[in-house]
Amino acid sequence: MKIIISNRSATPIYEQIKEQIKESIYSNELKEGEMLPSIRQLAKDLKISVITTTRAYNDLEQEGLISSVQGKGFFVEPKNHELIREKALCEIESSFATAIKVAKMALISKDELQIIFNTIAKEEEYE
Repeated sequence: MKIIISNRSATPIYEQIKEQIKESIYSNELKEGEMLPSIRQLAKDLKISVITTTRAYNDLEQEGLISSVQGKGFFVEPKNHELIREKALCEIESSFATAIKVAKMALISKDELQIIFNTIAKEEEYE
């Protein structure tokens, strides 16, 4: 697992770490039961504060994606497919709501939005 952080990003570093680990879990790059780097080791590798890596790991643990084992470290939890699906649906709904709001301001019709959606879906090979 390789984590790349950007100091120029508006996204906080802990959030960048969290999202990249989350993506590694969802894509099966990190498998269930696999051990993550220690908080100290990750902080050292990324040349950042231990507090930052702790925040990322704590957030991932609260989301149920990883768990800590006292004295051993952090491990990837088995995937809860229903939870993943529910979170994805919430994110999609939020994105759609934002798109509709922007479309209304720009006087873009529902039909035009549908065409945009279909075009992007085709480009992304999502049929």
